[in-house]
Amino acid sequence: MADSEPLALQSGGDVVIGGLFPLHYVAPMPQHSYQSKPQLMPCSSFDHRAFRWMMTMVFAVDEINHNSSLLPGLKLGYRIMDSCDHIHTSLQALLSLENVTEERVDSSTQAENLPSCLADSPVPAVIGLASSSPTRAVAHTLGPFNLPLISYFATCTCLTDKHMYPSFLRTVPSDLFQVRGLVQLVTFLGWLWVGTLGTTDDYSHYGIQAFSNQFRQQGGCLAFHLTIPKSPRATEIQGMADRLQSSTANVVVVFASEVQLLDLFLELAQRNVTGIQWVASESWVAASLLTSAHFHPLLEGTLGFSFPGVRVPGLKEFLLNVRPSPKPGMELVNMFWEKLFGCKLEFKGIRSKDTNEKPVCTGSEDLRYTDSSYTDVSQVRISYNVYKAVYAIAHALHTLLNCDSAEYNNGMCERHKTFTSRHLLHHLKMVNFTNQFEEKVYFDSNGEPVPLYDIINWQKDSESEIRFVKVGSYDGSAPLRQQLQMKQSTIVWSKGESQVPVSQCSAPCPPGSRQARRPGEPHCCFDCLPCADGEISNQTGSTECTKCPEYYWSDNDKVKCVAGVEEFLSFYDTMGIILVTLTLLGVILTTIITTVFHRFRSTPIVKANNSEISFLLLLSLKLCFLCSLVFIGQPSVWTCRLRQAAFGISFVLCLSCLLVKTIVVLLAFRANAPGSRALTLFGPSQQRTLILCTTAPQVCLCAGWLLGASPFPFRNPTYQASTGKIVVECKEPWPTGFYLVLGYIGLLAFFCLLLAFLGRKLPDTFNEAKLITFSMLIFWAVWISFIPAYVSSPGKFTVAVEVFAILASSFGLLLCIFVPKCYIILLRPEQNIKKGMTGKSVR
Repeated sequence: MADSEPLALQSGGDVVIGGLFPLHYVAPMPQHSYQSKPQLMPCSSFDHRAFRWMMTMVFAVDEINHNSSLLPGLKLGYRIMDSCDHIHTSLQALLSLENVTEERVDSSTQAENLPSCLADSPVPAVIGLASSSPTRAVAHTLGPFNLPLISYFATCTCLTDKHMYPSFLRTVPSDLFQVRGLVQLVTFLGWLWVGTLGTTDDYSHYGIQAFSNQFRQQGGCLAFHLTIPKSPRATEIQGMADRLQSSTANVVVVFASEVQLLDLFLELAQRNVTGIQWVASESWVAASLLTSAHFHPLLEGTLGFSFPGVRVPGLKEFLLNVRPSPKPGMELVNMFWEKLFGCKLEFKGIRSKDTNEKPVCTGSEDLRYTDSSYTDVSQVRISYNVYKAVYAIAHALHTLLNCDSAEYNNGMCERHKTFTSRHLLHHLKMVNFTNQFEEKVYFDSNGEPVPLYDIINWQKDSESEIRFVKVGSYDGSAPLRQQLQMKQSTIVWSKGESQVPVSQCSAPCPPGSRQARRPGEPHCCFDCLPCADGEISNQTGSTECTKCPEYYWSDNDKVKCVAGVEEFLSFYDTMGIILVTLTLLGVILTTIITTVFHRFRSTPIVKANNSEISFLLLLSLKLCFLCSLVFIGQPSVWTCRLRQAAFGISFVLCLSCLLVKTIVVLLAFRANAPGSRALTLFGPSQQRTLILCTTAPQVCLCAGWLLGASPFPFRNPTYQASTGKIVVECKEPWPTGFYLVLGYIGLLAFFCLLLAFLGRKLPDTFNEAKLITFSMLIFWAVWISFIPAYVSSPGKFTVAVEVFAILASSFGLLLCIFVPKCYIILLRPEQNIKKGMTGKSVR
């Protein structure tokens, strides 16, 4: 092979399959036309894992060639080249792959209607590549010629576009399914605060973009996103390490290859960073490059998605039997040998191009004693995808070359049948077979396989070596709730912990509180505020508090609604007992006074101004005391109707009696001459008529009020916000009625006070007008202070204020008017004579 030709591993056959593998992972700068003399620069950093992928293709071809039932009578060949995991070198390798010097078809033999030399390509199908960006470039190049490209590791969702990449297929699922699985994984484990780490290539860009969008839809938040440049400087690596160390997110989802992560992980390992839970994409979750002891503290517990692994029978023996050779087409194997054993090969007549001082290899070294990812075939994953790709091409060729029509072909395929890459692509899309591992191999309309993944956990074994342990699976074709299957108890987490790590910006709010977002920060960052009175949250992490139903209240912990405590002025409350006691005291005192007056009814002090009015006044006062009892206890329909009516009528009757007594006093002491007819004109019948006339309007008002808009029992939750209690009260649909009743009482009280005030200085030993004046002043003081207290008092205290006003004013009237008279009757009987009533001395 000419010096300008790229190195290749090749073997002839009736049909030659192409292969592109990233045997090196640092590519040279591309050669441009303006440079003096373009030359190929060797790639660096040989990848033993990728070399295993390549040799798996060789193994699969060899296995098919020895299979009498698949492609009988036809030999498969291969031509494999190094893509260096770079766009430019991949395209360069593709052109070398499709334009083989030794087997190139002369352009004069091409059909006139074919667009280019690729139409008669000696390689009708290509298996490759590993990374998405080089794969896009190669697929875009092969697409117009319908030349099939089957990838074993390119997972970018962008490659699903059949308009851009019509001839692209793959044996690895699209990142669309992996992203869905990763989102389900992190949310299932309760991680809603994570960081992402990626690179500048298409695989990382599309993967992280899809993950971020779906993760946010599930309520997650991204703490940060870091991008590793193509050629990162030391300062950039250090800056990313600082960001990872300082972040509150303990979980990092990574879309990158192990080579791209190497520099950053070396920096983190040097800093002895632990405690980060790495979630790996399939690109590096099974990378042996990162399993050295140097990375154990950093990467132990890594969790991620990987393609299903199998143990391919015979593969390990095949790989161990690989040997270098001076034959043409074995240069890549020779290079691998020198890199693995750190030596240089020298064959007869051929010397290694490596000028460094290294020991000489004999080519007989034993691969069994090497510690390399090349020989680790316990659970091959990417290699298995390569294996399936080769068999998919073989089955397509089997159908295309009529290999099943053995009776017409003497048991052989039509090996000389002419076909184009378009024909092969058509049959590839129709492939459907079950392989020896009981897996059904086929491609859907987008050229995708069944989305199956293993969930891999990095665990230390008894020898302190990292092992890739399967702890679950993900089937993207299953129903949503059955897609993710995990054995959580078998997982080892970061730092070797057995408990699931916590990654959160803010701890979930406990029941009884709600989340309050911090301005300018993601919704995962919040403060916890206790629920307001009357609201609850009974779940951890509630974003809102739920208002309790009407007549229900939140408990002390704000986690459940309880029936509100009904509150009213009860007979059993301390306040109720006091008021009832005062009421009974007033009734008893009134009864005693009535008894005294009745016993001494013939005495001058009782007969002084119509004893009948005095007894009626005592009766009305007793009713005033008794009406306060209607206000105490749980309101009912009848008590609500009776309360204000009893209060209004009782007090009007009382004030009417006082008004009559005041008029009688004024008329009696204002008569100018003896025998004045003033009292005759305002005799007992006129007094009764006046009492009836002044009481009747109140009776009519109360009757109309009760008939038109009577009060009714009402459970008022207004005060619940501050007390947690439901006040049972009498609802007054027409409040004006109450104020009219109260206003009429005030009107009568005003006239009583006015008239009594006019007669306060009458020159008598016992002045009734003065006593009435004092009683009216007390009455007015009580009821003037009652109005603001009544309006501002909450709940049952409203009723208590009114009862207190009734009792206070009743006691004021009773004590001011009747106690002085009883004092004279019982303790000063000498004054209880007619002369004593007129101020004359007694001898």
